Amino acid sequence: MSDLTAVSVNENEYRALASGAALQLRPQYGILLLGERDRADFLQRMTTNDIARLQPGQAALTVLTSPVARIDAVFSVLCRQDDLMLLTAAGQADSLRQHLQSQIFFMDKVTVSDESGNLGRLRLLGPAAGELLQAAGLPQPASDDHFLEDDGLAVLRQERYDVPGYEIIASVNAMDALQERLTDAGAVLLAGADSYEARRIELGRPRPGTELTDAFSPLETGMAWVCAEDKGCYTGQEIIARQLTYDKVTRTLVRLRSELPLSEGAAVSFDGRAVGTVTSSAVSPTTGPVALAVLKRPHNTEGVEVSVEGAAAHVEQILPPGR
Repeated sequence: MSDLTAVSVNENEYRALASGAALQLRPQYGILLLGERDRADFLQRMTTNDIARLQPGQAALTVLTSPVARIDAVFSVLCRQDDLMLLTAAGQADSLRQHLQSQIFFMDKVTVSDESGNLGRLRLLGPAAGELLQAAGLPQPASDDHFLEDDGLAVLRQERYDVPGYEIIASVNAMDALQERLTDAGAVLLAGADSYEARRIELGRPRPGTELTDAFSPLETGMAWVCAEDKGCYTGQEIIARQLTYDKVTRTLVRLRSELPLSEGAAVSFDGRAVGTVTSSAVSPTTGPVALAVLKRPHNTEGVEVSVEGAAAHVEQILPPGR
C-alpha cells in the first residue's frame, strides 16, 4: 500500500471545509463559451442532461458519454442571455473544445471559444460559504444550480456536485484582488489538495480524473441525477436508458472505511475474488482512513466487509445528492 499515513491534512483547512468556509484556487480549470442560435440544441443532442430547459441564470451539470455510455467529460453549463458558459474539469478545456468543434455539422449555427486565458475560477467551499460571500459583498445565488452576474463576475451555487459551495468566475486580472477580498472576509485559503480530497471523499463526491473517467458510466459513479430520462437521444443514451429500465447497473460507487490507509488503484476483494477498485483515498482528521471505490453487486451494499491488499475495509453506501 502507498504510505498515505505520511500525508498530513491541515486541520485548520479541514475545519474550514467541514464547518466554515475555505477558498480553493483553480488555475487549471477551464472555461469555454458556446455561441450562436443552435448552442442549446447542440449540447442537448450530445450530453446527458436536459440543456434545452435552461433559462438565463440557471445552470446544469452534464456528461459527455461515449457510444458505450462511458464518461468522456463532465462539465457545468451556465445559461446566459447570449451564450452558454461551460466550466470544465482541470486540464480538460482544450480536449473538450476540440471534441465539440468536431461535432459541429455544416448546418449548425454554433461557435466554440476557449476563454481560459481571459477568465479565472475560484471555489468557495463549506457550510459558511454563503455568509462569507455576503460579508465580502459578492453576489449570492439563493438556489442550487443558479448563478448571478455582476460587474464582470459570475457566482454559481452548486450543492450536489463537488464539495458544496460556490464557483466564482472573473477576469484573470481580478483574481488576486478577489482572493484577497475573500480571505479578508474570513475564508481559509487551501494550500494544497489534501484537505479538499479528504472532505470530498468523506462526502462521497466523485471527481473527474478519479471516479469520473472513461472506465465508468455515469450510473456507476452516482451520477444518475444528471441523466435526464425525458429528453431525446444523445450518444450513449440507449445503453443508459436500458440500464435504468432493467436494473442493469451491476457496480456502483461506495465509500470504504478501514483501520489502515488504502491505495488508490488497488483491487478490492471478497473471499479472494476481485470485486472492484479503489478510486480515491485519504486520511480524515476526524474519522481516519477513508476511500471511494466502484464495487460490483452484491458487495456494494452497506456493511459488507471487503479486503484491499490484505487490509479489511467496510462498505458504506453513498446516498444520491439531495435536491
